Amino acid sequence: MGESSRFCGAIWAVAVATLSIALTASAQDYPGKPLRMVAGMAAGGGADTNARRLAQLLARTLKQNVLIDNIAGGAGNLAAQTVAGAGSDGNTLLFASHPILAINPLLYERLPFNPDQLTPVVLMSQTPHILLVNSAFPAASVAELVSYAKVKPGAVNFGSGGAGTSIHLAGELLQSMAGITLVHVPYRGAAPAFTALVGNEIQLLFDSSLTSIGHLRGGRIRGLAIASPARLPVIPDLPTFNESGLPGFEAGVGHGMLAPAATPPARVALLNTGINTVLADPEYRKQMADIGVVLVGGTPEHFRTYLAAERSKWADLIQKRGIKVE
Repeated sequence: MGESSRFCGAIWAVAVATLSIALTASAQDYPGKPLRMVAGMAAGGGADTNARRLAQLLARTLKQNVLIDNIAGGAGNLAAQTVAGAGSDGNTLLFASHPILAINPLLYERLPFNPDQLTPVVLMSQTPHILLVNSAFPAASVAELVSYAKVKPGAVNFGSGGAGTSIHLAGELLQSMAGITLVHVPYRGAAPAFTALVGNEIQLLFDSSLTSIGHLRGGRIRGLAIASPARLPVIPDLPTFNESGLPGFEAGVGHGMLAPAATPPARVALLNTGINTVLADPEYRKQMADIGVVLVGGTPEHFRTYLAAERSKWADLIQKRGIKVE
């Protein structure tokens, strides 16, 4: 069975399992007013574009407007705080990158929200990280990079958008799994880190497939590998870490929808079915594939399991590497 058939089968199973509950929610005229989708990122970026495309199609599916409210800052914590305290009507939702729920609780001694105040609706997509290198760096593969770094420990700099960010953690995971020593250079965001990569202030940078693909096509940097289980169709020549000698190396950002924990299960089920319907839309799937986004979908429990697994994975690394956020 192909990926498309398995995905459609999953969508059908979700729809059947939640039909009776969803019909009850529909009878209550939910959503009876525009939905507010709080996005924990600044307007205009790749993830924000995803949120807006999703909102447009979800509005058509639910026959109700879906309004985007960008609340950036605090590593997504401010957006999560807003939705956690939004009440129980299900009209305020959180479009979140998974580190807000799975990693931030490991890094921050005090969060402005309680993760238990949010309930998963659906894991919508994953954007794998790509290992980029300066065009002058003398390594054409992950194996060559590892060999070079072992000969010259501490001589290679890798950048990030700040301590504790997903691209920082990917660099720490690389050091841990490959047994090499790199120097972490944090910047105030991924954009200045990329500028530093082009200028050879740093030699390595993990970046989201959303932005990496454009950089690769621009020719100013090179890609060594993608941290996903399979190659992306949009960049078929870029190998995975599994193919490059580091089996099991996976890193990226998942995006999912959450609602306040007090939201009635019937409304969560209706939202889940509506979003899964959007994810199955052929045009939307092509749009996302073209920018390096892997659509997922599934049940709320699947999203909950994913968050738990990610928290366990990164908790071990954070402890082992002594990673802290100031």
